Amino acid sequence: MESGPAIFAGTAFTLFGAGLLLWTGARALHRAPVAHGVSPVAAITFATSLGAAFLILGVWCFGRI
Repeated sequence: MESGPAIFAGTAFTLFGAGLLLWTGARALHRAPVAHGVSPVAAITFATSLGAAFLILGVWCFGRI
């Protein structure tokens, strides 16, 4: 019964982290702004680190099952 919320949270975190990393990579590859009004290097670094953090959090949730 306790594995249901862990599966949901792990899926949500993993999908969001992977989506954020893919989106950031696509924007950086096309040299499009990741965030308007922010330094491109800072925006890419921040978005990549958050995407990786969400992926790690999702894997951690799946490990708790």
